[in-house]
Amino acid sequence: MVHFSAETGLKASVGIFLLSCTFLATSYNTTFAFDHPLNTAVVTCLVAAFSLLILSRFINRIPSPSSSVHKYSVIPLTEREQAIDEPSSPISLESSSSSITPSKTRNPARWFKIGLVSVLGCVRVGLYRQITANIECAPDGYAYAIPFFIAIYDYWRNQRGRSATNWTAPDGPQNAPLRTIATIASRIHYFVFRSQLRYVASAASLLASGYLAVAFDKGRESTYICATVSGQYPRLHTLRVLSAILDSMILIGAAELSNEAARPRDGRRKQTLVSWGFSLLGVAAFWGTIVAYLTIRSHGSEDFVNPHFLRSAIGQGALVACVIVSASQLIPHYGVVGLSVLAGFVSLYYTWTATLFDGHQPFPLVTAPRAFAALLLNYLGGLSFLYARTVSEEEPQFLYRFNITLRVALTVMAGIGFIFVTQQGSVAHLHPIDLLIYEGRQHHDKWLHRANSSQTLADAVAQYRLQYNQHPPPNFDKWYEFAMNKSSLVIDDFDEIHNNLLPFRSVPPAAIRDMTHKLATNPYNEIGAISIRNGTARVQEGIKPTHAWMVISAAKMVAKFAEHLPDMDLAFNLNDEPRVAVPWEKMSALKDQALSYPVLPDERISNEWSTGRSDQWLPIEPADQTPDTMFVDNSFKNIFDRYVSATCPPSSKARSQRIWDRRHLCISCVRPHSLGEFPSDWALATDICHQPDLAHLHGFFMSPASFKVSQELIPVFSQSAIAGFGDIIFPSPWNYVDKIEYKPSTDYPDANYTDKSNTLFWIGSTSEGISHSGEWKGMPRQRLTHLINNNTHNHVSVFLPTADNTTDSYRYQILPGTSPSSSLHLDTAVQILDPIVRCRHKDCEDQTAEFGLSGRVDFQAHWQNRYLFDADGAGFSGRFLPFMQSHSLPFKTGLFRQWFETRITPWLHFVPVDVRLHGLWSTLAYFSGVESSDHSATPQKTALLKPHDIEGQWIAEEGRKWAAQVLRKEDMEVYFFRLLLEWGRLTDDRREELGYKL
Repeated sequence: MVHFSAETGLKASVGIFLLSCTFLATSYNTTFAFDHPLNTAVVTCLVAAFSLLILSRFINRIPSPSSSVHKYSVIPLTEREQAIDEPSSPISLESSSSSITPSKTRNPARWFKIGLVSVLGCVRVGLYRQITANIECAPDGYAYAIPFFIAIYDYWRNQRGRSATNWTAPDGPQNAPLRTIATIASRIHYFVFRSQLRYVASAASLLASGYLAVAFDKGRESTYICATVSGQYPRLHTLRVLSAILDSMILIGAAELSNEAARPRDGRRKQTLVSWGFSLLGVAAFWGTIVAYLTIRSHGSEDFVNPHFLRSAIGQGALVACVIVSASQLIPHYGVVGLSVLAGFVSLYYTWTATLFDGHQPFPLVTAPRAFAALLLNYLGGLSFLYARTVSEEEPQFLYRFNITLRVALTVMAGIGFIFVTQQGSVAHLHPIDLLIYEGRQHHDKWLHRANSSQTLADAVAQYRLQYNQHPPPNFDKWYEFAMNKSSLVIDDFDEIHNNLLPFRSVPPAAIRDMTHKLATNPYNEIGAISIRNGTARVQEGIKPTHAWMVISAAKMVAKFAEHLPDMDLAFNLNDEPRVAVPWEKMSALKDQALSYPVLPDERISNEWSTGRSDQWLPIEPADQTPDTMFVDNSFKNIFDRYVSATCPPSSKARSQRIWDRRHLCISCVRPHSLGEFPSDWALATDICHQPDLAHLHGFFMSPASFKVSQELIPVFSQSAIAGFGDIIFPSPWNYVDKIEYKPSTDYPDANYTDKSNTLFWIGSTSEGISHSGEWKGMPRQRLTHLINNNTHNHVSVFLPTADNTTDSYRYQILPGTSPSSSLHLDTAVQILDPIVRCRHKDCEDQTAEFGLSGRVDFQAHWQNRYLFDADGAGFSGRFLPFMQSHSLPFKTGLFRQWFETRITPWLHFVPVDVRLHGLWSTLAYFSGVESSDHSATPQKTALLKPHDIEGQWIAEEGRKWAAQVLRKEDMEVYFFRLLLEWGRLTDDRREELGYKL
C-alpha cells in the first residue's frame, strides 16, 4: 500500500480545492441543478455535511503536517494572551489531542455560533432561491467583492494586532535619483508583500478585476423580459448586495468556528469538521422540511427525479463538498482570506476566458485594453497573495516549492490569457451584412444550378438516382410533365421530402396503413383524413368543424393530380403544433436501417402500383370507431427536455446543458450559426440541438396551447415542424386558399420601397403559447414588443461606425435599452392586439399592464411600411408569403420549418433575425440608417450610418420576384404531388420493387 505524508496530503488538498473551484466555475452556467434551487441546496448541504462528519470520525488516523516555524498565526486578538505559552503556528497541531471532550461538545457558546452560521446559511439559501427564480431581473452580482470584505475583516480581526517588521530604507545605490526610485519601490514592496495590509492589497486587485470583468456583460443581456411593472429589478439588486454580504459573513463565521479550536488540546481539525458539518446539517434540515412540504402540496415530485437534474444536483453537491472538505484542512494554513483569494482568482479567470472564448469577434464588445487590465489585475491579486506568504515567511518550508509551482501555474494561465488578448478585436472594417448578402447570392446560384439542372425527363431520372440512391417512384414521368406544365423552376432538389420520408422506409407498409386508420378514427387525436380512391380525393366525414377547412383545402390541392396517385388514406394534423417527436436514438436507427436497403437493378423494377390497394386500407368512417390513441397530451407544460431535446444526439448541448441564466445571452449558443449578431446559417439557426437556451425563449417549448404528441414514428402530415420532429411537412392550405392575402388597393397601396415609411412594423396577438406562470416573458412576440417599447433595465449592442466614420470601420456600441429609438431615431411600430389571449389570471393582467395594447388594423395596411416583421405563432406564421409578395422588406424570425425552407435564401430573399432578437437593432440600423443630432446652435441631423436603401430594395425585389417563381400555388401542387408519389410507394407492400425507369 502506498502511504502519503501529511505534507503531500496538504498539497493534494490545495489541488482538490483549486480543481473543484475550477469545475464549479466552468459548469456553473450550464448545470441542470438550478432547475430546482432549493432541492439542489438541500442535496449540496447534505453531501457536504455528511462528508465532513464522516471525515471527522477518521481524522485522528490522518497525520497532521509537521511543525514549521513561521511568523503568522491566525489567532484572534482576544485570544492572543491565552495563546502566548502555546505554539504560535496552527500547523503544529498534534493529533494526540484529536478527541473532543464532552464539556467542549456541550459548550453553549460554540453551539450558539454553529446555530448562527446555520441561520445565516438558511437566509442565504432563501436569497439564492429568490434570485434564481427571478434571474431575468437580477443584475450582475458582487461575488468578486467577497475576498475584499474578508480581507478587511481579517485585517481588523487578526493582522492589525500582529507584530510586523518595520520598513528600512535600502542602502544603495549612491545616485540620488536611482536611490529615490529604489526607495519608492522598496516601500511599495513592503506595503504589498510584508505589511499588515498585504492581503487587503491582493483582494483589492481581485475586486478591481471583477469590476472590469462584470462590465463585459453589458450589451449582451437577453431579451427575456424583466417586467417593468413588476418592480423586481431594484429588489433583485438589493438581494444581490445582501448575498455578497451574507456570503462574506458565512465564510467569516466558518473561520471563527475553526479558530476557536486553535489550541492543540482542542483538536482543531476535528472540531472544524464537526462544527462545519452541523452548521450545514442545520441548513439542510430547515430547507429540507420546506422542500418536503412544498412537494407534498404540489402532489408529487416528478420533476425532482428528472435524471438530468439528479445528476447535476449530486455532481454540484460533490464539487461543493470537495471545496468545503479541502478548505477545512487548508484553513489553518491559508486562513479564510487566502482561500477566498485563491477561489476568487479561479472564478474570475474562467469567467474572463469564457467571455473571450465564446465570443465571435467583435461581438460581444470586449476591448483589448479592458480585457488586459482585468486579466492583469486578477493575475496580480493571486500572485501577490502567494508571493507575500513567502516574503513574510508565513509559508511553511514544506510548502515553499509548492507555492512556487502555484505561482508558475498562475503565470502560465495569465500568459495564455495575454496571448488571447492580443488577438481580441473590437473593430471590423466590413459590415457583416454586406458579406452575408454576397454569400447569400453565391449560395443561391449554386442551389439553383443543382435544383434546376435537368432539361429532360431522362436528366431528372438520372439526377434523382444520383442524389437519393434509389429509383424515382412510379408515375414519375407524370409528375415531371405536371411540373413542366406548371413552369416549375425546381425539378431536382426535394431534399425535404427525402429526409422527411427516409425513416418510414424502415416501417412496414401494413403498419403505416394500420397507424393511419387508428389516427383518423379517434376524435381525441385531432386528425382529419383524405381518402384517395380511383383517382379521386374525398374528405373524411366527421372532422372537427372548426378545422375541417384545412383538410378540405388540402383535398383541393390533391385533386389537381389525384388521378396519378394510388389508392391510399392520408392523416392530417388539425393543430398548428407538430405532433411526432421521435427520440434521436430511435430515429437514427430507423434512418440507418433505411439506408442499408440495396438498390434493385432496373430489370427488377416495376412502374405499376400493386393491385387491390383499396382493400388494404380500413374504412375511415365513422370517425370515432377507434378507442385507443397513440398520443399523449402535454399541452400547457414545458416540453423541451422530454420531447424537444430528445430529438437531438445525447452529446448535443440541448441534452447535456441547461442555460438557466435568462438574464444574459448565451453567446456559445449563438456562435455556430452567426456572424456577430447576424445569422449566417439560417438552417442551423433553426436547429435547436446546439441551443439549449431556447428552452425558455419560445412559447412552443414552454407551454404549447395544444400538444398531443407521440414519440413513435407515425404518419402525420403537418403544415410545419420544429427541426428534429418526424412530422411529414406538406404545403400549407392556409397559404393555398389565401387565408391571409396580399391584395393592395387604392386605400392600401403597395408603393415602391423608397416611398414607404422608414418603419419596422409588427402587430399581432399573443397566440404563441399558453402563459399561466410567467411563460409570456420568454415568448418571441412579447419579447419583440418589450425590446422595442419597454427595454428600460438592459443595455443593447448596436453595430455602428466608429467615431471616425471616414475609415469604414465599425464596432458594437453599448447603449441603454431605450437609446435605439430615442437617440438613434430608429422608427418602429410594434404593438400587441387588445385583448391579451392565451393566458390565465395574473399573467393576463401583467401583460396588459406591461404592454400598450392596440386595436385591430386592416392587414393590407402593412404595405405602407418599409420593414415588415414576421414571427412564429402557435406554429408557422401565415403572413410570410404575403410579405414576400410585397415591395416591403420582410424581417423573419422563428423556428418552425415549412415546405419551402431550402427554396428561399436569407439575405437574398428576406432578412433573417435570430429568435433571441439581440441583433434586431443592428439589422434595422443597417437598412434604415442612423441619424445623430448635432447639438450646436443650429441643430442639424447628420448621418451616423447611411441607409442601405439599395441593398434593402434589392432584397425586397429579389424576394418578391422569387416568390412569384417558386412559391406559387402551382409550386405547392408540384411539391405535394411529388411528396404523395413517394408516400404512395412507401405504403405499397411491393415498395422495394416499385420505381420508374425509362
